[in-house]
Amino acid sequence: MKKVLYAGTFDPITNGHLDLIERASKLCDTLVVGVMENQAKKPFFTTEERSAMIKACTEHLPNIEVDTFDGLLAHYVKLHHIDAVIRGLRASMDFEFEIQMAQMNARLYKKDVETIFLMTSPDYSFVSSSIVKEVFSLHGDIEGLVPPAVMAELKRKYNR
Repeated sequence: MKKVLYAGTFDPITNGHLDLIERASKLCDTLVVGVMENQAKKPFFTTEERSAMIKACTEHLPNIEVDTFDGLLAHYVKLHHIDAVIRGLRASMDFEFEIQMAQMNARLYKKDVETIFLMTSPDYSFVSSSIVKEVFSLHGDIEGLVPPAVMAELKRKYNR
């Protein structure tokens, strides 16, 4: 595959996301990490901050591009000639939601774009950006759940 998209809000990127990015980057010529602007989620980090953290965490991977977008994933896929979309699965509850989204997107693509589901490493199967932010905000230990660049940004944002 030439061009693959891994999209999410990444607010912030976790080691679970990074694990998927590293594994997905081996499947294609170019992996686009698409930072979605989803105002319904009321992100803690700005789109620019999230993009910068992802770039810092993936600089060791030569075939990664980081881009931002809003609106429908299917529109981005068409506009940027994406061959496949990567989705991460942590548990069966993720699958229920993700399969529904993949089927709707397949209808919207109107061309041959595959959705590839990658299982999260068991080490990170419980990790989400929301849980990381909540635990950190309550002074809990998130060491090993986020890359060092993200830890630094969390400390900066929370003035710690």
